[in-house]
Amino acid sequence: MPYLPIGNYGVIGDLRSVALVGTNGSIDWWCYPHFDSPSAFGAILDDQIGGCFQVRPVNSSTAKQLYIPDTNVLLTRFLASDGVCELTDFMPVRERHAQEIAHKIVRRVEAVRGRVKVQIRCAPAFDYARARHTVTLAPAGAIFEGPFRLGLATTAPLRADGDAAVGEMELAQGEVLWLELEELAPGAAPAATAPEQLQLAFSNTVHYWRKSLAAGHYGGRWREVVNRSALVLKLLTFQPTGGIVAAATTSLPEHIGGVRNWDYRYTWIRDASFTLYGLLRLGFGEEAKHFMDWLSARLREHDEADSAAPMHIMYSLHGDRELQEQTLDHLGGYQQSRPVRVGNGAYSQKQLDVYGELMDAVYLYNKHVQPIGYDMWRQLTPLLEYVCDHWHEPDEGIWEVRGPQQHFVYSKVMCWVALDRGLRLAEKRSFPAPRARWTQVRDQIYEDVMTRGWSKKRNSFVQAYGSEALDASNLIMPLVFFLSPTDPRMQATLDATLQELVSDSLVQRYRLEDTNDGLPGEEGSFSICTFWLVEAMTRAGRVDEARIIFEKMLTYANHLGLYSEEIGRTGELLGNYPQAFTHLALISAAYNLNQALDRRRH
Repeated sequence: MPYLPIGNYGVIGDLRSVALVGTNGSIDWWCYPHFDSPSAFGAILDDQIGGCFQVRPVNSSTAKQLYIPDTNVLLTRFLASDGVCELTDFMPVRERHAQEIAHKIVRRVEAVRGRVKVQIRCAPAFDYARARHTVTLAPAGAIFEGPFRLGLATTAPLRADGDAAVGEMELAQGEVLWLELEELAPGAAPAATAPEQLQLAFSNTVHYWRKSLAAGHYGGRWREVVNRSALVLKLLTFQPTGGIVAAATTSLPEHIGGVRNWDYRYTWIRDASFTLYGLLRLGFGEEAKHFMDWLSARLREHDEADSAAPMHIMYSLHGDRELQEQTLDHLGGYQQSRPVRVGNGAYSQKQLDVYGELMDAVYLYNKHVQPIGYDMWRQLTPLLEYVCDHWHEPDEGIWEVRGPQQHFVYSKVMCWVALDRGLRLAEKRSFPAPRARWTQVRDQIYEDVMTRGWSKKRNSFVQAYGSEALDASNLIMPLVFFLSPTDPRMQATLDATLQELVSDSLVQRYRLEDTNDGLPGEEGSFSICTFWLVEAMTRAGRVDEARIIFEKMLTYANHLGLYSEEIGRTGELLGNYPQAFTHLALISAAYNLNQALDRRRH
């Protein structure tokens, strides 16, 4: 099959993994059993050998896709003159502490008008298409025997076609066909679940997502957009540990045919404060607590290992710290964008900004959810001492450059945030702390940034000391209260950013020609930077400008309201998808812009 645009996919999941479902009815990405496990369907990274599971009408038709309102249950409608059918895709999910359920993909096809002949093709490609498998037909479906046994249960007649199971079935108006895909125990055969039980699983799943959303209290403008972002965050949450993956995919390119292809199926410490802030702004205290559980586990592990060592910047969902990067050269990549990577070599980088995001997350949690305990404070103290000792060193920065280390301004600002939040926590909770030293270093960092991070020539904050390049990450300054949003230097930086890094509301993180990030090729605009711009302008009182940029940015979401990491020159989605960071920034921008508009109205 030809590659679909990245934006032509919907996403379903069960808080263990996700599947990407195209508007053509094909599941082209599914890792099992977890987000970061090897793929069983990976056609999005190689349309020849990657593997897919497609269900669609035989005759050509127009496809429309939507979510069942307030859920992550996906509905794909195929409309033709002789008939209309609907494909409903979901993965059953229950409450965190409820009885365990089988983790499966359920697909329901119904002819809603006329007669529709449906074709089925299930062709897994285990272990990123590195492992071979056999296909065995069974009375109620098919068995795919590879690294694990995968069973497809259905009442449709199937036949073997090489390494795939295929079939066709004609449905009259009102007739329904169910398909279930799940792992089989040794010796077991697929068994079709009774339709009424599958319908109950559908109802329970719909109820779960709606109940999750109902826990929030956002009622402002753009409620539907914010709710979809909230559901994306929930979908990217790994329920057993509370970690949230940065994105559901690996190696979707930042430029078609380029090499900037990374694995984002891990949890970054950097995302911590943004995650907590977004969840708390929505009123999702329980989800915030689960994420803090994950973060607390990483702090304990670090303390037990060697509290004097630097913190790792990212972890697997289970807390693994080594994420060795390798290329899968047998895969062609999305639209021939090579290499395809799994693992992420940035795990070993020095990124000093993570301490600021970590401390900001703890500060927000202590303020809005529940006070932290002494043991956590004892684990945090050595990290703040590390900041005092190392803040003046160069690092790879927020953008995880593969070029030389630099004194990135963003990293210095976030070191200031780390000590500022540590001091606030110590004061608020009367925790023991070397307040004099922390205060002295915090103030030293501030003066250093204002002196060496500011360019009189550019009349703006710059990317790194000694550089004249601009960087959109400096938009974070008023968001973390490093600088007043109305400070003349911040206003000048906003103007410079708008003039040099913004094109029709879309924000580049920096100009590639001005920055040595160690990689060739191009990239799109960074969606998170656009939402940071909206929030910075909102806080600066430039509400009308912020609103039009925000409204324009909403038009770049796909048909389901989902965003990938970047936007291409013609508005196409680029990079890993869907991306949690972008949806977090959307939530924060919408919340603050809505508040500003309410204040002005009153």
